[in-house]
Amino acid sequence: MRPMNFQKVFVPLTGLLLLGLSYRSFGWSGVAVACTGIVMFLLLHFTRTMQVLKRAAERPIGYVASAVMLNAKLKPNVTLLHVVAMTRSLGELKTPKDQQPETYRWTDGGMSYVEAVFLNGKLQSWTMTRPPAEADAAADAPQEGGTPPAA
Repeated sequence: MRPMNFQKVFVPLTGLLLLGLSYRSFGWSGVAVACTGIVMFLLLHFTRTMQVLKRAAERPIGYVASAVMLNAKLKPNVTLLHVVAMTRSLGELKTPKDQQPETYRWTDGGMSYVEAVFLNGKLQSWTMTRPPAEADAAADAPQEGGTPPAA
C-alpha cells in the first residue's frame, strides 16, 4: 500500500476552507473572489507545466547539456517536473512503465550521464557516471611498434 500523499488532500481542503471563510465573511461576492483566485492559481500551474513540456518536446529524450551541472543542481525531494524544467528534456525511462520507483537517465554529449530515482514523482536519489577518460583508455591500450614508453 502506498503512503498517503498529503498534498492531494491538503490543497483541495484548503480551497474548500477558503471558500467557506469567504462565504462566511463576505457572502456570495466573497465566494466569487475566492473562486477567481483559485482558478488563477490553477491556470498559473497549468501554464507553467505546459511551458516546461513544450521546451522539453523540442529536445531529444534523455539529453542534457552537462551531466556534471545537472548533478550539482539536483536536490532531494524536488519534483520530476522541476528536473525536466532544469534539463529542458524528458528523461529516458529505465524502469518498466508505471512501476515505482521510477528511474530516469539524462546523458550529455561526452557520454556522462545522471540516473535519477523518483518515488511518487519526488527525487529520492541520483548517481552520476562518467565514461573512462580517453587518456586512461589510451594508456591501457597495447602500444604498437616504436620504443616502449619511458618509466
